[in-house]
Amino acid sequence: MRAGAGCGRGQLSLPSLLLLLAFLAAPHFTGGQLRYAVPEELEHGAFVANLGEDLGLDVSTLSARRFRIVTGAGVRQHLEVNLENGILFVNERIDREEVCETGGTCLLHLQLLVESPLELYRVEVEVLDINDHAPTFPWQEYVLEVAESAVLGARFPLESAQDPDVGTNSVHTYQLSPNSFFSLEVHTRSDASKFAELVLERALDREQQRTHRLLLTALDGGIPRRSGTAHVLVTVLDANDNIPAFDQPSYGVSLPEDAPAGTLVIQLNATDLDEGPNGEIEYSFSGHAPPSVRELFRVEPRSGQVLLKGPLDYERASLHELYVQAKDRGPSAVAVHCRVLVHLLDVNDNAPEVTLTSVSTPVQEDAPPGTVIAVISVLDRDSGDNGRVSCELSPSVPFELRSSFRDYYTLVTTEPLDREAVSEYNISITARDMGSPALLTRSTLTVPVSDVNDNAPHFLQPSYSIYVMENNAPGASICSVSALDPDCQQNAYLSYSITDGHIHGMPVGTYVSINSDSGHMYALRSLDYEQIRSFQIQVQAQDAGFPPLSANVTVHIFVLDQNDNAPVIVSPMPRNGSVATELVPRSAGPGYLVGTVSAVDADAGLNSRLSYQLLQATDFTLFSLAPDTGELRTLRSFLEQDAARQRLVVQVRDGGQPALSATVSLLLSVVETMPQTLSDFSNFSLPPEASSSSPLTLYLLVSLGSISFTFLLAILILTAIRCRGMRYPWQGDSCCCCPRTRRSPDGLKTSNLASQPGASVAAHLDVPDGGPPGYCYKLCLGPESAQSDFMFLKPCSLPRNNEKGPGNLPAAGKRSRPGQPLHGPKQIKQPNTDWLPPTVQRPALKSSQSLEDVGEIRRALQKEHERLCTLVTPVAEFQKASAGTNSVWAPQYGPLYSGHIPAPDYQHNVYIPGTPTLLSSKDGPLVPGRESKNSFSTFGKKKKMTTYYDMPDSVVINNDLK
Repeated sequence: MRAGAGCGRGQLSLPSLLLLLAFLAAPHFTGGQLRYAVPEELEHGAFVANLGEDLGLDVSTLSARRFRIVTGAGVRQHLEVNLENGILFVNERIDREEVCETGGTCLLHLQLLVESPLELYRVEVEVLDINDHAPTFPWQEYVLEVAESAVLGARFPLESAQDPDVGTNSVHTYQLSPNSFFSLEVHTRSDASKFAELVLERALDREQQRTHRLLLTALDGGIPRRSGTAHVLVTVLDANDNIPAFDQPSYGVSLPEDAPAGTLVIQLNATDLDEGPNGEIEYSFSGHAPPSVRELFRVEPRSGQVLLKGPLDYERASLHELYVQAKDRGPSAVAVHCRVLVHLLDVNDNAPEVTLTSVSTPVQEDAPPGTVIAVISVLDRDSGDNGRVSCELSPSVPFELRSSFRDYYTLVTTEPLDREAVSEYNISITARDMGSPALLTRSTLTVPVSDVNDNAPHFLQPSYSIYVMENNAPGASICSVSALDPDCQQNAYLSYSITDGHIHGMPVGTYVSINSDSGHMYALRSLDYEQIRSFQIQVQAQDAGFPPLSANVTVHIFVLDQNDNAPVIVSPMPRNGSVATELVPRSAGPGYLVGTVSAVDADAGLNSRLSYQLLQATDFTLFSLAPDTGELRTLRSFLEQDAARQRLVVQVRDGGQPALSATVSLLLSVVETMPQTLSDFSNFSLPPEASSSSPLTLYLLVSLGSISFTFLLAILILTAIRCRGMRYPWQGDSCCCCPRTRRSPDGLKTSNLASQPGASVAAHLDVPDGGPPGYCYKLCLGPESAQSDFMFLKPCSLPRNNEKGPGNLPAAGKRSRPGQPLHGPKQIKQPNTDWLPPTVQRPALKSSQSLEDVGEIRRALQKEHERLCTLVTPVAEFQKASAGTNSVWAPQYGPLYSGHIPAPDYQHNVYIPGTPTLLSSKDGPLVPGRESKNSFSTFGKKKKMTTYYDMPDSVVINNDLK
């Protein structure tokens, strides 16, 4: 053999190498184990040891006894045994830096196994390091900024060189090129690694020399020595006077190895007496912090917190040495350093590993006790009690574990096996360490046994409950049943079938089928939840043994509802086309119930839960729709600018997935008065089942009929009562609709036309005096209300020959008794707006019919040729007639004058309550009055506008409205 193979890079002489190999190849027995040493980088086939001789084995029987090295999965086979001579040799080149990443002793643990009889040996091979690597710096050139004010003796850490070799072959010292300003000091860390610091020996002068170029050399301790160099460029700067200072030069902290990333390791604090940027400190790792430290930890630059960055492992390194520097942000900043020692606390974080080395299965039923089934090895990477492992088996199995060597066990039988009792054994092997809390690993080993067909099949479940969605596709798989047979081979082959039966009078085979091999069941027809909701069948499993054995199981099939029925809107039902119409009074306030949208859904559960939504609207601020009840209500009162026709689109959606919906269009007409009609919201019929199962429909019809009859009867009685005392003068006593007004014996009675408190009105009205006190006015009432909705004022008898001069008008604001002439200034002031009825009594004349009536009144007034003289003054004694008002206004008589005022100008004193204008004597625009809202006495009734005609001069005053 070539004794010196693989040592080329070591540069050893041939005699020295032969002597070294002779010494290393000598066996070392330590505690019953063999231990050898071999240098790294040896070639393939290099001699390591003679195992046959050292173990005392017969070399001629090694091949027959299958002498071999046992390694775990994924482990490289660096060494191999020659079975012809028992020599252990190098199988592939060994790189110590690759095999052992950390320093210290590098060992290869070998387990040697020989059979007949089964014997196990352990061998340790130490890989010796050779000086095959030179020191290297991370960068070829470093820039170091030093302030010219730096004191003598100031130290500046330099980047450390890295050498993968260990011991004396690693970095041993540093050297600096000769110069008169700096010297070099080499220090040793706790792990024996070296790092260098520049020491200032002479004061710097930036004006004389701005830069200093130095050469740093790292030397290892190997033979021959290897070295690496790096250039150091020192730049002299003008910096601040104070440097940061840590609270202490060294810190120590303990950290469990299972600490998560982001854990705070330590809070560092450095202070700087400078202000501004020169006093703002930034923290970072120093230049000689190894890469392993930078991978595991990080430093927050502003706060000085040292945080955990990567996972820790006590088994790889129990101590980490961190060098952190603090540097201010001013120019020519000087960095100061501190050392942080992080001690890791061992945590039981590695569970034992169980490896089945050799398994002999299946086991014959007649195998004698003590038969070896398998060889098992366990390994725990923790240390101390955390790395001690004990193994145990699951209870009630005819096997046991016998310890053959440290961390190696053999699994043997303890009693004869019985296939009829157990067809196969699932042996659970539990490896538990001694840590706190203890970690364990379970590994299962299956040992099968053969027998005859003496076991019947059995299903995995006593019964099956299957849920199938309706409208399923015919032929689709709905479920799968499975049975087990403890027998094996043909005795365990099962076939599935469905027993004969009927479902709703039909054979079960017309509903479902089953695959005889797999047990998959298929639906042969599309199921309908509304027709059939559940049924059950019997499934049989039969093996292929002789005689065959079988077992049955019940399968319950439940049909689930699907959202296949869209909502149906039953109210409102459109009478013509696809739009439902409804009338809404303009006087309706917020919260007014317009109607209710009702719908039904034939599905069940959430699929029939309905919600209502307003999709479209002419004005979304005017109406709201309750999402649960479907009630349509107003959000606010109607305004003058609101459209008279409001179009709404209501959507009804169920709760299914996907949801189905239906829509209905509503056309709402905003009217001044409501007719006595039935809206589309009540024009619907219940489903047939609801009509036949409850008398609710009959009760509703009887109630509606009774209410309608009572309402019509009340209208007829009210009309008859009013017609008895009303008639028009030109029709004589035969009129039953327009009664003649009678003169009050006291001249005037209390009026119910009360002014609203706070109304903006004129104080008085002056009219010409003279002439007979023949002033007349008419109050016309609507059939639905006892209040006056319309007023018309006329002169009673105004002959032209009673005209007098303009000097006899009564004074403004004075009262005059009936029949007494009035005296005042000769002028006509603005009409008194205090004579307006309350707001709720004045319907706005906005419709075309109302404007037409006003035109007729205007034309009737233009035919008059007399003067209308009136004065409206507050009468204190009439306040008792209206307890809710501050004052009561009544018309007073006064003499008429017709000679000094033109005839067409008297019409501006005529006011129609409820209208927004005063009548003008000309065909020009109307004089604006007070705005008002509609007044509805009963929702659903429509008021009729009373037409007023010219009245003869003989009409007298009747102001009694009570």
